[in-house]
Amino acid sequence: MNLGDLHLMSQLIQRQLGLDPPLTRDLIVERELPVPMPDGTVLLADRWAPRTGGDSLPVALMRCPYGRGAMYSVGMVRPLAERGFQVILQSARGTFGSGGTFEPMRNEREDGLATLDWLVKQPWFGGSIVLVGPSYLGYVQWAMADRLPPEVKAMIPQVTESALTLDFLRPDAFALETPFGWGVMVDGQERRGAMLRLITGVKKNEQAMRTLPLGQADVAAVGHHTKYIQDILAHDADDPYWASINHRDRVAEVTVPVSSIGGWYDIFLPGQLRDFMTLQEAGRTARLTIGPWTHLSMDGAMMREAIEFGLACARGEELPPRKPVRLYVMGENAWHEFESWPPPGYPPRPFYLGADGALAAEPPGDSAPGDSAPDAYRYDPADPTPAVGGVRMVFRGAGRVENAKLEARPDVLTYTTAPLDSDVEVVGEVSAAIWFQSSLPHADVFVRLCDVDPHGKSWNICDGLTSVSGADELARVTVRLWPTAYRFKRGHRIRVQVASGAFPRYARNPGTGEPRAAATRLLPATQSVYHDGEHPSSITLPVRAVQA
Repeated sequence: MNLGDLHLMSQLIQRQLGLDPPLTRDLIVERELPVPMPDGTVLLADRWAPRTGGDSLPVALMRCPYGRGAMYSVGMVRPLAERGFQVILQSARGTFGSGGTFEPMRNEREDGLATLDWLVKQPWFGGSIVLVGPSYLGYVQWAMADRLPPEVKAMIPQVTESALTLDFLRPDAFALETPFGWGVMVDGQERRGAMLRLITGVKKNEQAMRTLPLGQADVAAVGHHTKYIQDILAHDADDPYWASINHRDRVAEVTVPVSSIGGWYDIFLPGQLRDFMTLQEAGRTARLTIGPWTHLSMDGAMMREAIEFGLACARGEELPPRKPVRLYVMGENAWHEFESWPPPGYPPRPFYLGADGALAAEPPGDSAPGDSAPDAYRYDPADPTPAVGGVRMVFRGAGRVENAKLEARPDVLTYTTAPLDSDVEVVGEVSAAIWFQSSLPHADVFVRLCDVDPHGKSWNICDGLTSVSGADELARVTVRLWPTAYRFKRGHRIRVQVASGAFPRYARNPGTGEPRAAATRLLPATQSVYHDGEHPSSITLPVRAVQA
């Protein structure tokens, strides 16, 4: 694809995103600028700037492990360079021409700080810097956030968090698909046809993740072991092995304004909200925007915030007026602003699972004297309950989808309210408490919140999973679901699903208690969900009733 084609594609994307017209389309691109690191390694960067007056503009810095090609230049770099920035796009150590070895997340603090030191000394430097970018490009901002030079005026991390994938390596909820798929991607990203393999390789990766033992799954996917995938299988999130890539402690030390942008179906949302709450508690200048997006969604709100917020901070101007928290309330399909996260005025309200698939606001002991028999299902990890929509880093099949096929499976239980008399708005943290027992000592509990429309179609809103040891003893299992903002309309119904997996988003629980990388047997189990007066299973929603 030549420069003219890239330019045309960028214009089309910018129109689709609803961006304001550019200030200029006449740009210069200086490629492969050498950026020396203290250890002698040289990283490469491209500089994009208006042909006229570019040297006086603020710098938008993006540090990226995925190259400096069309994927970023078309949709992110060029729009910023046409609207008031000069942009530096740098390849991370060991990627796309930059020297050294790529060790995921382990060199970004030192390399980022050295890049800032180099940047402020350049003859074209305009006096101010804004850090911007999504995912890994946002994580590298947090890696150096507590030692920013005075020339840095703002951070705009998008769909990211300060510890990146560590939330997915929790010992009580090992999310396999995201870190495995990312490890496969970066392993082959510089080979010919990498983008096509990324798009078409979902099925191959899913099949590879079925490999037993799981420690051989990377061989099934790419033909050899990869260090990153072996690391995620060997080390839980709380293992000291990951200490150098965990930058959560730096968040409170940030001194520049931060505008954080996330999605309700994004893989990093809980960590991103944790970072924002840390900024709130520390009294920092911080804004939060969450839309109805997945990790791979594109929306003009992300780019507009980078331009409006970033330029205002870089120029020392007053920030565009709005409350600190701006949330898209799904179901109502409207934006609302709040003073904080979680927003006040949404007290927790339990909804109780009941007999015959009922879901009600009253606990079972109050409305139905006596006990009701538990519901049971058989979970077979050889035929695992599939991940359908929701929080996934895939090009197709993530986000909000219709759940009919999933709910028709015999290994999925559903509990549903009567049609609602008025709108019910849910904004904040969601959790479930399920009284659960398995025929095996090791099992998972997966809970999903859905909206059932008047036509009977069930649409997923948020979900979560908890792994349980000692599951053969009846116990109350707490499941943390993804946070959300959703309005259930009058006449709709609230539904809760309970299952024991969502593969491949979460690794299969083999039921044996063996280490996840070494398990070679898969044992089916009978799972029981209790909902009687002594064992009131429930989901707790932050609720505000809305008059129709």
